Amino acid sequence: MRTLIQAFRTKELRNKILFVLGIIIIYRIGSFIPTPGVDYKVVNDCVANTTNNAENFIGLVNLFSGGAMLQLSIFALGVMPYITASIVVQLLRAVIPRFEALHKEGQSGEAKLTQYTRYLTIGLAVLQSTTILVTARSGALFNYQCNNVIPDASIWNMVVMIMVMTGGTGLIMWMAELITEKGIGQGMSILIFLSICSGFLPQLWQIGWGTNGTDGNWTKFAIVTVVLLVIMIFVNYVELSQRRIPVQYTRRMIGRKMYGGSSTYLPLKINMSGVIPPIFASSILAIPTLFAQFGNSQQSWVQWVNKYLANTTSVWYICLYALMIVFFTFFYTEITFNPDETADNMKQFGGFIPGIRAGSATSRYLKYVINRLNTVGAIYLLFVALLPTVLIMALKLNTQLPFGGTTLLIIAGVGLDTLRQAKAQTEQYQYAGFLFENTDHTEGKAIAK
Repeated sequence: MRTLIQAFRTKELRNKILFVLGIIIIYRIGSFIPTPGVDYKVVNDCVANTTNNAENFIGLVNLFSGGAMLQLSIFALGVMPYITASIVVQLLRAVIPRFEALHKEGQSGEAKLTQYTRYLTIGLAVLQSTTILVTARSGALFNYQCNNVIPDASIWNMVVMIMVMTGGTGLIMWMAELITEKGIGQGMSILIFLSICSGFLPQLWQIGWGTNGTDGNWTKFAIVTVVLLVIMIFVNYVELSQRRIPVQYTRRMIGRKMYGGSSTYLPLKINMSGVIPPIFASSILAIPTLFAQFGNSQQSWVQWVNKYLANTTSVWYICLYALMIVFFTFFYTEITFNPDETADNMKQFGGFIPGIRAGSATSRYLKYVINRLNTVGAIYLLFVALLPTVLIMALKLNTQLPFGGTTLLIIAGVGLDTLRQAKAQTEQYQYAGFLFENTDHTEGKAIAK
């Protein structure tokens, strides 16, 4: 709150905040504008009568779109295509040497990778919009509880709808880049944060209020609220925690000047993989459920998938979900952090870890530390990701909890990152620590009060 008040006192920061708020308003308005060719009245009735699990594919996309997907709006895809494209490009760095070379080139290489991400985003937007419209047309999007969502299913009409949804994704991507460039924080992260929070409070209130104030339970509402606050504090604490490895730089004589001799540290987060493992695990487990919606309900494999994988409280789902989270925690960290490259960079600049030889010994030590951190990080992710399931089973709630493991991690991570950036920009305009107190400084002259 103090950082926000200080930011509004500065004209430059105030303009940035107002610019971000303007983009947010446009984004939320677009989430309610229906795509041409959709019967908006039928869609509203379907949304009111349909409950979707937030852990399956449809629920996950709807979560990241702020509820716009089930309403089939022009922003129905939300930020999901960009997230998928960014993850794919990062994974391709380990497979395609060209991508890894671009990553090492610095700013110019990252700009090229960003361009590839944009192209892939548009391609994924075309694919996902086609899938969503076909699913909505068949009735599978609303669990076969609604029909005639798209009255005119001609090829031309479907092509126009796909183009509109794809254009909406491109507009979201452009607005996110504007926030990053001219606002405060990372634009895409802020839009994800906003999309999740848009349905957060209404779902939380529905636990206590219920339907028209008749079937709510305020005791369960209080328990969920308290657990939510405790978990948010715990998540913030873990996300800010670091394992600091001391690094010493030797002194070097270059010409007539002495360089080096300083001490610093290498910060390693406990949760180095972030929110990626729960997202990957949820998406992969949702694929069989998505295919089962197009199968015959009398077939044995469809019944098995609906019984064990569509139900997030089943033992099969919980076990597979936990195993995938552990796997992707180690897998994603292995891709994003290279101990050999870090050790070589330290050796090149004369740095070493006290008590550890530079080179291969440093690399082995870093791998040892990373494996231990990943073990703790995986346990932490399992605790946060499985907590909603435990609450559902303990309190006998429906699956529409106002928060999930992925939700909590995104809210905490994006909130902390945005606050850090806002505080850093605020401190650029605060010179009180460098000036005399009770003194006005104008045109380089000090005027005593």
